[in-house]
Amino acid sequence: MFSSLRRPKKAETAARVGQIEIQEPWARTLPGKPQTAGAFLTLVNGGSESDRLLGATGPDGSTCELLGIRVTGPGISMLQLKDGLYLHYGATIVLKPRGYHLLLQLPAPLAVGERLPVTLAFERAGRVEVSFEVKSPGPVGEQVLHAP
Repeated sequence: MFSSLRRPKKAETAARVGQIEIQEPWARTLPGKPQTAGAFLTLVNGGSESDRLLGATGPDGSTCELLGIRVTGPGISMLQLKDGLYLHYGATIVLKPRGYHLLLQLPAPLAVGERLPVTLAFERAGRVEVSFEVKSPGPVGEQVLHAP
């Protein structure tokens, strides 16, 4: 009788550190800026203690910022999360375009299909390297509002 009802497919875990699961990591460059990439993922805290994503590091020669978006009238601005991103126990946070995300300045352009290694640093759980799948270029953050 209920065979037609399906539960949503659970995302696969790409990496785990402590009680934190990292799911669906992907990245894309900005249109016309092949050395600037937004990186996105889902963080799931399956533990009984809160944690905090302190930041991330990309490949040698790159810089990486943890950013959030603030709506300011008709536009938006990106804010660096200098104190990290709080991850309450039992919570899931999705880093996505026009939301929380990582912004990398890379020493060389990325190609679609390539893997981008990024090391995430958590306050309690520690560090973990995650491989991000590079997808087609697209807008990240402010550029979404001004896209044709």
